[in-house]
Amino acid sequence: QVQLVESGGGLVQAGGSLRLSCAASGRTFSWYAMGWFRQAPGKEREFVACISWNGGSTDYVDSVKGRFTISRDNAKNTVYLQMNSLKPEDTAVYYCAAAHSPIATNAARPADFHSWGQGTQVTVSS
Repeated sequence: QVQLVESGGGLVQAGGSLRLSCAASGRTFSWYAMGWFRQAPGKEREFVACISWNGGSTDYVDSVKGRFTISRDNAKNTVYLQMNSLKPEDTAVYYCAAAHSPIATNAARPADFHSWGQGTQVTVSS
């Protein structure tokens, strides 16, 4: 288990950018693939992006490909989500999570992750 704390959310106009960070505590951070999910009001939690344990592979939901970039710095126990060209439909609470395995794909589901942050709100105005 790791403890995760997200930051970097906020209010931005459509077309703008935000960079989310997720700081992890615990020496085992580099063992796990990491993911970002989001949940809009009245909707299920949705996979957004994931990155393998060493950053060697990434995957994204189709709706954010070309706009979002996930990265990690294992020396800093931190995973990032750079979000560009934001759209109003990106509005949600964003969560980072640590996977049960070192590899993940865009088929990942919430049950594939064992530790979650508290979430950070992202609001995109039109």
